[in-house]
Amino acid sequence: QVQLVESGGGLVQAGGSLRLSCAGSKFSLSVANMGWFRQAPGKEREFVAGISWGDRGTYYADSVKGRFTISKDSGSNTMYLQMNNLKPEDTAVYLCARYSTVFGVVNWPEPSKYDYWGQGTQVTVSS
Repeated sequence: QVQLVESGGGLVQAGGSLRLSCAGSKFSLSVANMGWFRQAPGKEREFVAGISWGDRGTYYADSVKGRFTISKDSGSNTMYLQMNNLKPEDTAVYLCARYSTVFGVVNWPEPSKYDYWGQGTQVTVSS
């Protein structure tokens, strides 16, 4: 069974940094399109960043561009989200997900296109 497990969340002051990890099992992240989403209480799940299979490209929501960096390590089969200059509005549960296919055009922001999700890790940014 494919599994994704996030870690690295926590409480940080505004302007601080965190690095989230997403460990995959039963499949290779290097041949998958992968994404990070976040969901704040009372809000819809929001696309944060995506990385294509073979690390051919990275994609970011405008709200995090220039502050967050997505990457993958094939050796450990882990994806990362480096988050710098965090803001209170970044507070949310962060989830990693696997896109359902490596073929065709990727609709990164659409949650329904992802077939496996992690359980999420809480990120809280205090002002």
